[in-house]
Amino acid sequence: MSNYMGVDIGTSGCKAAVFDENGCQVSISYREYNIITPQTGWAELNPDEVIEKCFEAITEATSQVEPQAVLGLGISCQGEAFTAIDKDGKTLCNALVSSDIRAVQYSQKWSKEFGEEKLYKITGHTAHPMFSLFKLLWLKDNRPEIWAGAEKFLCFEDLLEFRLGLEPAMGWPLAGRTMLFDVVKHEWNSEILEAVGIKPTQLAKPLQSGLIAGNIKPDITQKLGLAKNAFVVTGGHDQPCSALGAGVTESGMAVYATGTVDCITPAFKEAVFTEHLRQNNLCTYDHVVPGMYATVAFSLTGGNILKWFRDEFGEAEVAEAEKLGCSPYKLLLKQVGDKPSDLMVLPYFTPTGTPYFDTTATGAILGLKLSTKRGCFIRALLEGVVFEMRLNLDILEQSGCKINELYAIGGGAKSDIWNQLKADVIGKKITVLNITEAGCLGVAMLVKAAKTGKSITKIAHDWIKPVSVKEPRLEFKSTYDKKFENYKKLYHSLRNISVDI
Repeated sequence: MSNYMGVDIGTSGCKAAVFDENGCQVSISYREYNIITPQTGWAELNPDEVIEKCFEAITEATSQVEPQAVLGLGISCQGEAFTAIDKDGKTLCNALVSSDIRAVQYSQKWSKEFGEEKLYKITGHTAHPMFSLFKLLWLKDNRPEIWAGAEKFLCFEDLLEFRLGLEPAMGWPLAGRTMLFDVVKHEWNSEILEAVGIKPTQLAKPLQSGLIAGNIKPDITQKLGLAKNAFVVTGGHDQPCSALGAGVTESGMAVYATGTVDCITPAFKEAVFTEHLRQNNLCTYDHVVPGMYATVAFSLTGGNILKWFRDEFGEAEVAEAEKLGCSPYKLLLKQVGDKPSDLMVLPYFTPTGTPYFDTTATGAILGLKLSTKRGCFIRALLEGVVFEMRLNLDILEQSGCKINELYAIGGGAKSDIWNQLKADVIGKKITVLNITEAGCLGVAMLVKAAKTGKSITKIAHDWIKPVSVKEPRLEFKSTYDKKFENYKKLYHSLRNISVDI
């Protein structure tokens, strides 16, 4: 039987998963690596370690299936991170990942000089130190020896292809996250490149997601356990890859991923550029589904907020979970009750994501009393993050991007309690899917489409099945609507107080 592989290169680890003709996962392997933090606000990965771990994961995943049955692989990749490569193909520096904010001054000053509105209309993104553009400017000024020796600057999708013996290429969605790419013309923007001081030849070739980037060299396929003529298809940024893996192939659909970060990725029929989206830092860039566009609305605090509570206040649940052989999160979520909390939480326990892109904001918990119960406190933390996602959806809908269906994936989607809370707070139906590795699944679909010629929409329809549906409960609608109106005022009301602390 033919098998298809998806590789997902994340910030904390990489996965390789193999799927059969029917989309059933037949093997998976995971390798972890550590973020390096030389200074406060810096976050790096050793690119050689990451690629070595990718090779290990691929080899282990193929070893669990019939020899040479994996016909090809696609790559889902963290955005923004890149590394410099010299003329001999050696890495010159660590990769600067999304959470690295050393380039904050460049993102503010350079974007104003270039023209913030012009930059948005070319790239579909608004300035933030996470993006490759501003990290490149920092590297140029602060590591001139690396800059001078760089033959290429490669993100992790194209770096893995390069190590597989291919001419490096990257999917359009990943190219979009560099802020060097014209998301309408689908080419590197010459004006931006000239202003930065790099040439198009120093970057990977941008290709539409799902196109064959090349065939892997026979000696490498043998080493990795792949089919002799195994090929690589372009995937791209992990969020649109996961959206495809959740079946988001049409306008009005969106995936709601809850993990370390909460992220909603909707699909659009065409690129949408509005001043309202720009002012709220909601981007427009390519979906991995051909001809479609996407955005990402995200809370960097996300599921971190429950991890924080577990680490700081959940010692009893951690000990009990160890005895019972279950997750401490399951025990914590059992305590949240079934009704809206009487607290309000501003969930900025990290820098914000969209819509504010505020690296200095701090969180707040309002309404505490001596009568406040532990479960109410936990529920309020989760509600705060979901209100933030509702805020993003509200902004999208004001710009004409109506979201009718939300598909839940990620660690948070395993909890019926959490899924119901999301449906109640947002006021929309949440459909839980039968998948765990959406990023790997999405790019594996692209591999099958490239091999068989079947439409990606048909493959998604065949491979993805709903497990359950959570409808918003009408009895809580007015309560959550009122709380949302108050929530929208919190950031602006507390912003000056937060800055002064």
